[in-house]
This record gives sequence, structure tokens and C-alpha cells, in this order.
Amino acid sequence: MGALTSLASVAGAAASLYGNLQRARSANAQNAAQVQIQQQQEAAQQQVLLAQRNAEAAARQQALARTMASARARLAAGGAPPDSGSGAALQAGLARDAASLQQGSDQVLQAEFAAQRPSLLAPDNTLAAALSGGRTFGYATRSLLD
Repeated sequence: MGALTSLASVAGAAASLYGNLQRARSANAQNAAQVQIQQQQEAAQQQVLLAQRNAEAAARQQALARTMASARARLAAGGAPPDSGSGAALQAGLARDAASLQQGSDQVLQAEFAAQRPSLLAPDNTLAAALSGGRTFGYATRSLLD
């Protein structure tokens, strides 16, 4: 009868270990599905951010073009040549300022992309389930040896 009890406890431990591993596989499948959904959402958010940045960049380019045309017109109306001297310096300064703003916008975009990336430390229950199953199996084996 003692051998039957021992055999039953080993079978119970094996069934428990199998159940824990099945739960871990199920959890892995759910985690993989969640990661895929999260990646799709991240890609969609990045597309929205890129579209917004492109619209902002286009608006900045249009504003720069209007400002440059206005400055050239004022210089020409004042009798100064718009493509040389202070006119050229003014246009170069405006172009530098616009490039600086664009670079700042690009850095903000990269920071927003980095903030959206999922952590590599996402919970995964495989190891915990295997350890739990091993512990159960160890208890059963110890009870057989006692």
C-alpha cells in the first residue's frame, strides 16, 4: 500500500508539473499576443507622430519662405541688394534658425519614440512556472525518500 501511495504522489507531482508548464505556455502565448498588439499600437503612434512632425516641418518651411520673401522685398524696397551684404547675412541667419528648430523637433521626436519602446523586462511566467513545478516535484520525491 505504501508503494501505491508513493506512486500516486509521483503521478500527482508529474501532473502538477505538466499543468504548471501548460499554464506557462498559455501565458507565453498571451504575452506574445500582447507584445504583437503593443508593437502594432506603437507603429501606429509613430506614424501619427511622424505625420504631425512632417506637417509642422512643412509649416515651418512655408513660414521661412514667407519671412525670406518679406525680408528680400524690404531690402529691395530700401535700395539694398537682397543677395549680398546684410541681406545675405539676414537670410543665412533665418535659415540657421529654421535648421536649429528642425533639429530640436527631430530630437523631441526621437525622444518620444524611445519613450514608447516596451521594456525588455516585461513579465514572463515561464521561469516561475517551471520553478514552481520543480519545487512540487521535489517535495514529492522527498516524501518518497522519507
